[in-house]
Amino acid sequence: MSLSVHIHRTGGPEVLEFADLPVEAPAAGEVTVRHTAVGLNFIDTYFRAGVYKTPLPSGLGQEAAGVVTAISPDVSGFALGDRVAYATGPLGAYSEIRNVAAARLVRLPPTVSDEAAAALMLKGMTAYYLTHLTHVLRPGETVLVHAAAGGVGSVLVPWAKHLGARVIGTAGSPDKAALATSAGCDEVILYREQDVAAEVRRLTDGHGVDVVYDSVGKDTFEGSLNALKVRGLFVSYGNASGKAAPFEPVLLAEKGSLFFTRPTLGHYTATREDLTTAANALFDVVARGIVTAQVHQRYALRDAARAHLDLESRKTTGASVLIP
Repeated sequence: MSLSVHIHRTGGPEVLEFADLPVEAPAAGEVTVRHTAVGLNFIDTYFRAGVYKTPLPSGLGQEAAGVVTAISPDVSGFALGDRVAYATGPLGAYSEIRNVAAARLVRLPPTVSDEAAAALMLKGMTAYYLTHLTHVLRPGETVLVHAAAGGVGSVLVPWAKHLGARVIGTAGSPDKAALATSAGCDEVILYREQDVAAEVRRLTDGHGVDVVYDSVGKDTFEGSLNALKVRGLFVSYGNASGKAAPFEPVLLAEKGSLFFTRPTLGHYTATREDLTTAANALFDVVARGIVTAQVHQRYALRDAARAHLDLESRKTTGASVLIP
């Protein structure tokens, strides 16, 4: 049996339901994984609330690490007892045990703990594609990272610094600003007290930044546009404050012939080759100490509703994990 979290309707954290479910033998192409740590991500709240659509009833969670306990006869490349992790594929990571498509699993090196993998796989591969694929970040460029002390921000900031960028971060409190600074931000703007775009202009001698990485959405949309230099790139990769309002494409011209993109991890890890490239890049920077797993919150799996509440009320910093 496996304790699992499901939703039968969308809404607040109260819609999360728990059940002990039987675990079937892995089907063709699958591996059974006993989870040791499950990642908590803002995207989980989007599915729970109905911002992102999924057929109901549904599991929740996309990211976890654990140990292989059974393997379909047609699967090669994995052995019983292997430490593995995943961060893409069907929802259902909020569980003790589940069957996972082998094509979406990666083996963990000794340099990455199970908890670190659960905390970093989705956020870390997101930071990878944002800095290597959506935009190839070059030394000397200046970027603005919203929610710099958050889950993706705490990985994106040091990785961007390693690539030679100047990083300006935003944070909602002095405590979070201190965390963003410790992660590597050159400057941190307190967005509740300061005009973000005006501060960016001041810090860049009026030019603006090359790239804005915005995971907040509605509340930061206008400021992000106004913080960019001519022909700058607006990367919107999250909706923590809700979806940004629709806008006319001519607005991008009026603000300086800006570029705008809304990427998702799934499109950057769609093939096995893309997935392993992203995972190996993450494991490399973890092994070299460039990126570390900033696990600041741990919750029992049965406390998933409280974890969602803390995440949405911005009480969390860094990464959070659920322990089955």
